[in-house]
Amino acid sequence: MRILLLALFIFLFHFAFTTSTLQPALLRTENLRNPLGIDNPFPRFSWNFESTHRNRIQTAFEIIVSEEEAKIKIHQGDQWNSGIIKSSQSIQIAYSGTPLRAAVRYYWAVRVYDNDGNASSWSAVNFFETGLLNEHDWKGKWIGDGRKQFEQDEQFYQDDPMPVFRKFFTSSKKISTARLYISGLGYYEAFFNGKKIGDHALDPGFTTYRKEVFYSTYDVTAIIKKGKNILGVELANGWYNPLPLRLFGRFNLRNVLQTGRPCVLAQLMISYADGTSEVIATDETWQTNTGAVLRNNVYLGEKYDARLEKKWTMSDSDPSWTNAVAVEGPSGKLISQLLPPIRITRIVRPVSVKKTGMDTFIVDMGQNFAGVARIKVSGPAGTKISLRYGEALHPDGRLNYLTSVAGQIKEIWRLDGGPGAPKTAWQQDEYILKGKGEENWFPRFTFHGFRYVEISGWPGVPDLLAIEGLRMNTDVAETGTFSCSNEMLNKLQETVKWTFLSNLFSVQSDCPAREKMGYGADIVVTAEAFSFNFDMSAFYAKTVRDFANEQQPDGAITEVAPYTGIADRGYGGESGPLGWQLVYPFLQKHLYDFYADDKIIRDQYNGVKKQLEFLRSRAVNQLFYWDISDHEALDTKPEALTASAFYYHHALLASFFAGKLNFKEDSLAFNHLAENIKHAIIQQFYVSHTGRFDNSTQSAQLFSLWYNFTPEIQLSKEVLLQEFKRHNWHLSTGIFSTKMLFDVLSREEMNEIAYMIANQRDFPGWGNMIKNGATTLWESWAQSENTYSKNHPMFGSISEWFYRSLGGINSLSPGFGRILIRPQPAGDLQWVNTTYQSIRGKIVTAWRRNGKSFQLQIEIPPNTTAEINMPSKADGPVTENGIPVSKIKEADNFHFKNGYAVFSIGSGRYTFQSMLN
Repeated sequence: MRILLLALFIFLFHFAFTTSTLQPALLRTENLRNPLGIDNPFPRFSWNFESTHRNRIQTAFEIIVSEEEAKIKIHQGDQWNSGIIKSSQSIQIAYSGTPLRAAVRYYWAVRVYDNDGNASSWSAVNFFETGLLNEHDWKGKWIGDGRKQFEQDEQFYQDDPMPVFRKFFTSSKKISTARLYISGLGYYEAFFNGKKIGDHALDPGFTTYRKEVFYSTYDVTAIIKKGKNILGVELANGWYNPLPLRLFGRFNLRNVLQTGRPCVLAQLMISYADGTSEVIATDETWQTNTGAVLRNNVYLGEKYDARLEKKWTMSDSDPSWTNAVAVEGPSGKLISQLLPPIRITRIVRPVSVKKTGMDTFIVDMGQNFAGVARIKVSGPAGTKISLRYGEALHPDGRLNYLTSVAGQIKEIWRLDGGPGAPKTAWQQDEYILKGKGEENWFPRFTFHGFRYVEISGWPGVPDLLAIEGLRMNTDVAETGTFSCSNEMLNKLQETVKWTFLSNLFSVQSDCPAREKMGYGADIVVTAEAFSFNFDMSAFYAKTVRDFANEQQPDGAITEVAPYTGIADRGYGGESGPLGWQLVYPFLQKHLYDFYADDKIIRDQYNGVKKQLEFLRSRAVNQLFYWDISDHEALDTKPEALTASAFYYHHALLASFFAGKLNFKEDSLAFNHLAENIKHAIIQQFYVSHTGRFDNSTQSAQLFSLWYNFTPEIQLSKEVLLQEFKRHNWHLSTGIFSTKMLFDVLSREEMNEIAYMIANQRDFPGWGNMIKNGATTLWESWAQSENTYSKNHPMFGSISEWFYRSLGGINSLSPGFGRILIRPQPAGDLQWVNTTYQSIRGKIVTAWRRNGKSFQLQIEIPPNTTAEINMPSKADGPVTENGIPVSKIKEADNFHFKNGYAVFSIGSGRYTFQSMLN
């Protein structure tokens, strides 16, 4: 007996000291936590880790998947049991089990093995749920209200009450699960028994409807009650039924987008506890009526008559309800909407209400943003309240709406919006009271960009509690934080984030009022800044598909996607300018760099080849000669140089993708093309032995250095410095070279100059915007009162510099598997704190300097390694908690280089100290 007890003790003792030092955490499927509606037949799994130990690496993993949660809890994977796979991979691992079935919940768990081969405990059980995987899984029809589409442009501007739909059904048995799969174009909201389902707004996201239409999946198990139920849907126009408004006097969306009257496709699938099931799908048995929304448009706003509200009652005796009609609907494939939905993400409280006329008031929200206003009001039935929106005020306190007018349609400019269009296409909502106590209302089928709201027609005097702003945006998760000892930069970072979120409405737009469209170049220059601040993995995967869906038969990529007809400085047909076309391959590389997503490269490779062939067919002796170029640069733009540089960039990316996919011949051919383009650029634009490229402006010099064109780097840097000096150490850069400025100066150890430029407080620069009251970034360096947007993200590229240079967080391999920590202190900065939640885990840097002393605290997530570049004088003491770094076991390859102590470390938390020169 004693021998048995001793053996048991030895076993338990051994087990206690050989359990894994790693534990999987934050499990995700397709980068989502426990998602509904996955329609990828091979979904990808990822996880992070918890560990209290340093230098932890995963050496193997096991994944189990089952339809039954009970089986996962006893560690059985009957749908997939990967077995022990020796690999450090912990992200983007594709499912490889039994073929998945539609509308099924699958449970999964993972366990991992650490450096010593010890197994973790199994993770918490997670799940994913498949959506409707194939066309035949849909049993419903697209339905509408049967009203005919208008034939004359001016008719579209008259009242056109929204269609509403309802379906009665009875539930008499105990429900096991119930799911609603639904898409309604342009926008929809769904209701069960009078209560809205979910918290999405402006659903579904804007896509190329002829190619792709989003549907959403809702778990409605707890909402359905026993007995009679009513499922209701309200429809709005959105982008599917736009006005024939001629944006900029030219572009009619109805001539380009696939359009139609509002329609809905829905499928309620109920599984009962007794094993039976029921499907309730849209068809001609649904009933339709008109609702209280009389007009709605994404640009001009919404008109709502509360007297016309329909109650979702259980009575079906109202003769105004008629049967729905089956309609053709959009031609695009139904795709599960996996990017985060648009939601109300912040309540903005006004800071003042001022009277400016007999019954006119100006409400200052104190912050420019995108969304709508919500009002609380009491008054007689039929009272009409108008809400007009703008980003600025005139000197006399009146609303200045001129920077937020749709498509610049302004009476003072005599720019015609077409038959029936308003003389000035301002943003305006109207509400007509029903006269029954306090009424709470906000428009649900439009969005605006604004700081100020002009109220007219209000019964009495509105106070600060009568109105509030509802900030709306695609609800991407925040992944990064930055703060420092310079309060202006902190304010700028906050301003950048407000600007970015204002321009996420299922497309990354240039501005949330005037255009609302996904311009390629704006995305290229800010993608890294966006991705340090927010999780853009699903959003940018959708953006790549948007541009792929708009690829022209000849291979060209459009300037905006979804395409709305705008094609400026392109190369024939519907092609966009080269810098704007660049978004298509650029975002694929970006998704690989930030999220280790190589699937999108495989999926889009043929499209990239086709695009490059189009560009090759339009090049003249390996060069291009026109482009929108460095938009909003203050000096003359080097148009031909930038166009040719973008062509070079396309070839480089194509070569990289081909190499990644092991298409060796393609890779060599594309690389050869890139080298020929580079040679032609140098021959055409470089002035030998001077360092000057093209017109040698800041833009030209930065392009030459960023792309490594210049054969004489030092000379080209000196020319750039002379340009900065000529501008009194201010920038003159535009959309592209502003991003390049910080990349180049950081790389070339000129971060003091980068900081000097970033920290300028007068024109031109970010400090000038902040000084003049900007709460979101301007479209132009100069303040505009009648043309340019005050909520434009392109100059937000500076936020990338906050993370990469000041904070020092950089990636050395896809998805931050290997991390470079290289803070570059500059100017009068005394401290910087930065965090970034990478796909592999949280990265933290926090540095302080006190005189000559420098301290750096870092956190490196498990299953990654880092190279540390610690600012230090050569051969100075560099310690970790008092111990020389060269002596700690986690550090390797310690040496000094160019003002830094350089060494490699494993995961964990560290506090380093050094002495500066």
